[in-house]
Amino acid sequence: MDDLGTPAQITWCPGCGNFGILNAAKKAVTALIQKGVKRENIVMASGIGCHGKIYDYLGLSGIHSIHGRAAATVQGTKIANPDLKVIAFVGDGDSLGEGISHLIFAAKRNADVTVVMHDNGVYGLTTGQFTPTSEKGFKSPSTPRGSIEDPLNPLVMMLVAGATFVARGYPVKLDHLAEMLFRAMEHKGFSFVEVLQPCVSFNNTYEKYNKLVEILGDVPGTYGEAMALAGRKDRLPIGIFYEAEKPVFHEELYGEWNPVAARLSREERIKRVEGILSS
Repeated sequence: MDDLGTPAQITWCPGCGNFGILNAAKKAVTALIQKGVKRENIVMASGIGCHGKIYDYLGLSGIHSIHGRAAATVQGTKIANPDLKVIAFVGDGDSLGEGISHLIFAAKRNADVTVVMHDNGVYGLTTGQFTPTSEKGFKSPSTPRGSIEDPLNPLVMMLVAGATFVARGYPVKLDHLAEMLFRAMEHKGFSFVEVLQPCVSFNNTYEKYNKLVEILGDVPGTYGEAMALAGRKDRLPIGIFYEAEKPVFHEELYGEWNPVAARLSREERIKRVEGILSS
């Protein structure tokens, strides 16, 4: 089997955390395929931003969606064909800015999709403006005197919204990140993985993250423990914060029906349309 690469030239800045996310995603998808998931049944979407280029570099079918709408795109994909395994790659800017409502409602519904957030705290593709996760005081072209806003905490937000799998990873810990992505993709329900993704050009956080990141031992036993852990600022735990079972959206909507598998033949559709037109 190939390495899930494509012929496209990778144009991320040398040292970008996105390289680690791409390689971890390849490892996770390969593990899924080895467990019996057909490659053609794994579908991806991405938003707009540096993260969105992963669509060109990861050899999967899918849709390069518009700004902030990747979470909505994969929800629609899953509803259209529940047999698919769907993954959205999003940025902190596009998914927590333009697309925040789509992300919240995907978690609320427990849509059976995986969302991987490349969280670099900056709009890197448009040269460094602040985003909803930028630290207070962050200086950028859009906040030259420093941001006056407190950042959103994506993990806490997803826990409150109802996500049934919440995790965090760090590209420097490549094998660990690959495991988080694999576990998220295997989970039945809404899976969210925040990835601490340094932007070497506009928000180089490698030194900070290397000091603060620590791998969790066990999954927290309760929702309250997960919330407390997600809110920590003295350290940056990576691992699974929360995992639970809950009915998923497409099964609540359809039961066991699949609109693709149960669709009428072309001949039957024509026959029914002709019947409507002649009545």
